[in-house]
Amino acid sequence: MTNTVNVTETQNTVTVDETTNTVTVTESAATVVEVSTQGPQGPAGTGFDIDSSGKVNQSVVYYDSTAGQFKADDTWTIKTLVFGGDF
Repeated sequence: MTNTVNVTETQNTVTVDETTNTVTVTESAATVVEVSTQGPQGPAGTGFDIDSSGKVNQSVVYYDSTAGQFKADDTWTIKTLVFGGDF
């Protein structure tokens, strides 16, 4: 898909032709023409909604089913995950 934009001073019209990707401006004064097209959308969300507002040093990410999201806070850290654990 390509676009053509034609602008003339007397007609003041813009014509977009989706097959050539060209821009033509005809008039005596300097003119700036900006042409843009919508690009492809990014990937859909992964469902990994994380609340890291309460994060602390050595937080471990966990899922809180009541809140319906992943969290990183002081509830679970590498010190509280396993008594005597070493990570």
